[in-house]
Amino acid sequence: MQKIPDVRPAPQSMQKAFAEKRALSCVWFAMGSTPLVEIGMTAEPDLIVIDRQHGLWERTALEAVIGQVRYQVPVIVRVGENSGQAIAEALDAGAASALVPLVESADEARRAVSFGRYPPFGQRSAGGVRPLIAGMAAMKNDGGRISIGVMIETVAGVEQVEAIAAVEGLGYLFIGTGDLSLSRGDVAPDVIEQDCARILKAARANHLPCGIYTGSTQDALAARALGFDFVVAASDIEVVRAGFDQAVSALKD
Repeated sequence: MQKIPDVRPAPQSMQKAFAEKRALSCVWFAMGSTPLVEIGMTAEPDLIVIDRQHGLWERTALEAVIGQVRYQVPVIVRVGENSGQAIAEALDAGAASALVPLVESADEARRAVSFGRYPPFGQRSAGGVRPLIAGMAAMKNDGGRISIGVMIETVAGVEQVEAIAAVEGLGYLFIGTGDLSLSRGDVAPDVIEQDCARILKAARANHLPCGIYTGSTQDALAARALGFDFVVAASDIEVVRAGFDQAVSALKD
């Protein structure tokens, strides 16, 4: 029997998204709900993030939700740690990118990039349902689609950001503003702003896109005006919380 060719388009990639549009909007999903992602997709975001560091996503749900949307938008998975296991789970599920938290040195960034690449360019193991379905040839060519991003979200990371941004094979930088504020402690807002400007400058010097976690639409618009390549337009937790607050408060005396 003749094999029916796969006529689906290729899964969306970060590289294609950045090439087509300067400032990308991102929706952040932490609640582990595939139906909620489906609802969020009706807003037509440019990117989505599936949060496995602090979110509720289990492995099977991760596979299901990425399969549902990866031909529509690039899917970033924020992994729980800088390990081969964590990064492979995200990429094996079909994510366009693994976003690695709490990176504080060039060596840590190099390790993350290596975990995301098959030999001879890295140490990613061959396996997973989607990679095996695609076949070995697709695995060998996957490096052109996969993007490894690192989060700069500590004082130590800021101090090493120029070296981190220069790591070969790195896809982009992303600023974790919440943890960065915790790491800085009780400082004036302009200190965090200077940190963010330094990170953006390091990304620009190395021709890397740079994203930032923004907690509101106002913050997202301000960050976009500063030149950040992608910003968080909304998170599922905040959208749901705000929706309930608005609905219930409208009926209170």
